[in-house]
Amino acid sequence: MPTFSANLSTLFTEVALIDRFALASQAGFSAVEIQFPYTLAKNVIKQQLQKHHLKLTLINLPAGNLAAGDLGIACLPERSVEFRESVMTALDYARYLGVTKINCLAGKKPKNLPIGEAQATFIENMTYAASCLKEYNITLLIEAINTEDVPGFFLSSSAQAIDFIKKLDLCNLKFQYDLYHMQLMEGNLINTITKYFDYIGHIQIADVPNRSEPGTGEINFPNIFNALALLGYTDEIGLEYFPNESTQSGLLKLAPLLNLKGE
Repeated sequence: MPTFSANLSTLFTEVALIDRFALASQAGFSAVEIQFPYTLAKNVIKQQLQKHHLKLTLINLPAGNLAAGDLGIACLPERSVEFRESVMTALDYARYLGVTKINCLAGKKPKNLPIGEAQATFIENMTYAASCLKEYNITLLIEAINTEDVPGFFLSSSAQAIDFIKKLDLCNLKFQYDLYHMQLMEGNLINTITKYFDYIGHIQIADVPNRSEPGTGEINFPNIFNALALLGYTDEIGLEYFPNESTQSGLLKLAPLLNLKGE
């Protein structure tokens, strides 16, 4: 049975972020993820992690101005300086909090930006970020996002992401495989995971079509978990879904599938 981490950016949103650590622990989690932890001071997060006996497994690089529609800036040439600053911000948090994986959202490619220029910028930025993180044994992840939810997103398929990873050949650059996004874009999940397993550094899950609790849509999660066990995946699987109702009521239904032992 795999182990799971609660993504505090999508779960327990009934309360403020600072109060979600306690709820995750009470629900039986020993690990959490936060997409963008930067609204809380590092010491505040550390206090919550220690108090509730949690480890923080994953954060994202700052992704630009989310309120203005940004979802990453790594492919945008005019924002390379801002990207490098974001790497330093994330690295500062990761080192202080013991995080070993940082995910980079590539961003949306403007229609007037030539694809070759976007690719060259992305490669340059990934090389810079990976080299900065390598010194501290931190893995840099890149993630493909479906273009139904995010039209124009620069990385949208497993093959595209893996091609960049192979081309760059950086020891600490891996693929974050999100079943929700990849089911929408390409399906064939188990075969794809098996084909690219050596390049996968983290897995996140939500069901299709509503990005809701596993087991409420079309993905056969028991089969996925069995396949991952056979492949030897031992890291946490991130629960990055949006509950249909309250987080707690959804987790009660999920308990047999996730083997959670909460209070």
